[in-house]
Amino acid sequence: MAKITAVIIDDESPARHVIKTYLKEHPEIEVVAECSNGFEGLKAVQDLKPDMVFLDIQIPKITGFEMLELMEVQPVIVFVTAYDQYALKAFEASAADYLLKPFSRERFAEALDRARLFIKDRAQHDKVIAKLQSHREQQEYLQRVVVKEGSQILIVPVQKIFRIEAQDDYVMLHTREGDLLKQKTMKFFEDHLDPDGFVCIHRSHIVRISFIKKIELFGKSSYKAVLKNNQILPVSRSGHARLKEIFD
Repeated sequence: MAKITAVIIDDESPARHVIKTYLKEHPEIEVVAECSNGFEGLKAVQDLKPDMVFLDIQIPKITGFEMLELMEVQPVIVFVTAYDQYALKAFEASAADYLLKPFSRERFAEALDRARLFIKDRAQHDKVIAKLQSHREQQEYLQRVVVKEGSQILIVPVQKIFRIEAQDDYVMLHTREGDLLKQKTMKFFEDHLDPDGFVCIHRSHIVRISFIKKIELFGKSSYKAVLKNNQILPVSRSGHARLKEIFD
């Protein structure tokens, strides 16, 4: 029987131990790494390219869902967590399975069976990944943004972002510390930033409301936004309508 490689990512040593103990009954699965935080886990997945990952959601550094966003390879994911509030979200996302701690050997074996099916059927797995990505795009307002810059992973609190600008298939996050390129769409940020804090003034520009100094008439019926750093940005008709509603 061909070996199936696995990585365990959980900040609790006893939890990792339970998974390894249960896996002894499944010798076809080889644990190639175990990690205690999101940074270590992401590196292990990128370097080792395992077939499956046992992934806790609330882990240090970056969360399990943020890890998925940054992965360049896509192993089959089995969520393992003590937080039942994520169960519905995980099943809605069509994850291979979701194990709520503590779980029995029988429940663990059931999760393995599902994961094996995903490994065998890559087309089905690709559908799951697409749903996972869609699920991540349906979460609550962003509190932080995770950016991969070379070998570094940067966590940017949303309060440090004052402007977002479209850059082809990417966006440029303009922050107090500098500019960062993120592979996401403007639509994603428009949908996931708190509308009390940010406004889309143009299809290429989302701006923190408090960073807008004034709106000026430019020509007969067009407008420009002047920011507090004296940058001037175009304002579309729909953007002007949004600004008028906010400032009125």
